[in-house]
Amino acid sequence: MSQRLRIPRLKGNDYSEQAARQRREFLRERSGVELQHSSHYSLDPASLEGNTENFFGVVQMPVGVAGPYRINGEHAQGDFYIPMATTEGTLIASYSRGMRLVSESGGCTVTVIGEAMQRAPLFELSSARHARALSQWLDEHFSAIKAEAESTTRVGKLIDIQRWVVANKLFTRFNYTTGDAAGQNMTGKATHHACQWILAHFSGIENFSLSGGIETDKKHSHMNLLHSRGKKVVAEAVINKDLLRSLMRAEPERMVRLRQRTVIGSLLAGSAYNGPHAANGIAALFIATGQDEANVVESHTGLAFMDLTDDGDLYYSVTLPSIICASYGGGTGLATQRECLQLMDCYGQGKAHKLAEIIAATVLAGDLSLAAAVVSDEWVSSHDQLGRNRP
Repeated sequence: MSQRLRIPRLKGNDYSEQAARQRREFLRERSGVELQHSSHYSLDPASLEGNTENFFGVVQMPVGVAGPYRINGEHAQGDFYIPMATTEGTLIASYSRGMRLVSESGGCTVTVIGEAMQRAPLFELSSARHARALSQWLDEHFSAIKAEAESTTRVGKLIDIQRWVVANKLFTRFNYTTGDAAGQNMTGKATHHACQWILAHFSGIENFSLSGGIETDKKHSHMNLLHSRGKKVVAEAVINKDLLRSLMRAEPERMVRLRQRTVIGSLLAGSAYNGPHAANGIAALFIATGQDEANVVESHTGLAFMDLTDDGDLYYSVTLPSIICASYGGGTGLATQRECLQLMDCYGQGKAHKLAEIIAATVLAGDLSLAAAVVSDEWVSSHDQLGRNRP
């Protein structure tokens, strides 16, 4: 490049309509694109500081609503209308269909089993014995380490430190609760502060990294299937066999038979989730409510289970061990995202568990609808009717 053309920025006033207009003009001059639609928005550019750099406009993502959905959670209780942002035709119709089936069968029971958010430092020492000594020392000094970590945050609490010695290295996972925030940045700051104290008080650490990779931030891992990252949530429902036949044109026995076979297919493929499509509902809810969309890759991991009851009804459950969501902070306070959270009474402090329950319940409804469409051979026809691409 003979000349590097910098993106315009206004020092001290970069989150303003003036700055956004300058960037749009800069892009128009270099691309010929007018950005007619991207430049229309109702939000205040000043509200984007801390969320977006070099702001010039918006991408208008269509948002639809699914429901009503009867949820019998410990935090989410009642009938909910679920905002879902997507460009995939049939998706919201399918989720609404599943929500009707579950609701008329008595609703979805949801339970938050546990929660944790991690940062995973790596310590390198002279030998495996020295690494073991540090592991034991962390146990002995946990109270002091906990105090150092928690001095950086109002709501974050250090639960424990998991440890693995490999060669002359100690891999750790500092596990926290983070209130109503997702907590990646919170735990990073807290762990960094705690580790500076460790480095100052334990001699012989030859190398240190704030991340040893074992937290698998924004990546799928078997580690987070076993040791939750985010909130571990179980959604379950018993589907009345007569309703399944009348609303979905599917038999409970055929649903279970399909699941037995798709489990084998999931194993062959090495899938992170053995149900139909957890990522669809999670992504649509994440985009609508201002979650970090990269966390879909962790949050969709899980285990689906299907069985027949003694009465011949269909039992279905979804266990999602790593739902990373927030009702406060990050993108949740932006104008449209906040409105979508408010539709479900999930904005603000004390609402993160409620949101996690709604997310898991939504996954269950979408799974049932898609599985029934496959069993009844309506999958392709539904997409032809509602999801056909237009010229």
